[in-house]
Amino acid sequence: QVQLVESGGGLVQAGGSLRLSCAASGRTLSSYAMGWFRQAPGKEREFVASINWRGVNNYCVDSVKGRFTISRDNAKNTVYLQMNSLLPEDTAVYLCAATPASYYRGCGYPEDFRSWGQGTQVTVSS
Repeated sequence: QVQLVESGGGLVQAGGSLRLSCAASGRTLSSYAMGWFRQAPGKEREFVASINWRGVNNYCVDSVKGRFTISRDNAKNTVYLQMNSLLPEDTAVYLCAATPASYYRGCGYPEDFRSWGQGTQVTVSS
């Protein structure tokens, strides 16, 4: 089982940027697919972006394309989500998740992810 800890959330004005980090322990991430999810109050969890073990990324929400970038540094066992041009509707708790590469099928399958962090709050003010 891999343990995940997110950091980097905070309060930012619309148009600003934040970089979220997800540090893993217990397993090396090089053989895992990683994902970022978000959950806003009163809404369902949303699968934002994923990156496979080779570093190929997918953006599962149209509104983040061109603004968010998911990346990974296997040497640091860390995954990142760079968020630019933030909007108030990006306000949510952002969660990092991991799954062994063999279980990963892409954006349409959030249920594939088996290990989760506790989340970090991102608040974008207008």
